[in-house]
Amino acid sequence: MGEHPGKINTDHAYVVGMRVDAGTYETATRKVLEWAREPVPRYVCVANVHMTMEAHDSAEFKAIVNSADMVTSDGVPLVWMLRRLGHPHAERVYGPTLTLHVCEAAAREGVPVGFYGGSPEAVEGLQAELLRRFPDLDVRYAYSPPFRQLTPEEDERVVQDILASGVRVLFVGLGCPKQERWMAAHKDRLPLVQLGVGAAFDFHAGRVKQAPTWMQDRGLEWLFRLAMEPRRLWKRYLYNNPRFVALAAMQLLGRGVRS
Repeated sequence: MGEHPGKINTDHAYVVGMRVDAGTYETATRKVLEWAREPVPRYVCVANVHMTMEAHDSAEFKAIVNSADMVTSDGVPLVWMLRRLGHPHAERVYGPTLTLHVCEAAAREGVPVGFYGGSPEAVEGLQAELLRRFPDLDVRYAYSPPFRQLTPEEDERVVQDILASGVRVLFVGLGCPKQERWMAAHKDRLPLVQLGVGAAFDFHAGRVKQAPTWMQDRGLEWLFRLAMEPRRLWKRYLYNNPRFVALAAMQLLGRGVRS
């Protein structure tokens, strides 16, 4: 990328080596809609502690995230770090909420959208909920891929179907790190905006409960999700969170904690 990971930039910083943009729902939504009008391939990562640690553990995955056109601060700990690293006005840009903002703007401005990922039930429920909220939303494509790697022929068919649909914003819900790898692998074949929003599919479909706002605001959403899905998420949170805290503290101590 040509930038030192510790360098403070006017619009982003590096948190434990991973780039995170300091933005808001308004700025992120505006940028996505601007990009949607251009026949240029772009992808957006929605970053939390899990993604940060996946990037820390894999140079290949870190390069994928750091090469994204936008990396939003989905996780509250990343917002705290951005503020400490010279971005006092950084806000949380949470994937499920960003999905609503982008869909609202897309409905208002006539920008066609599509959905790739999740289970068939999740995709169906997601569409129903978004169309209930935004009746003018132009949904051109929705596909729940099988839980296995697609054959080259199947993958090519997916690409051609997306292109034929005229979608300008494609929401990708495969979960981290699979969705980020999928977006990067397909970027040059899809001249549109891809948003990797993960759990937003299940949340808006009503299949998974979201944490109460007070827990989200205090950075405790992980605790709520762990309580809801302990068998699936215990390793992610109990292994990654302490490591993130240690690495973030080391980064701040190394550069001086900002008041």
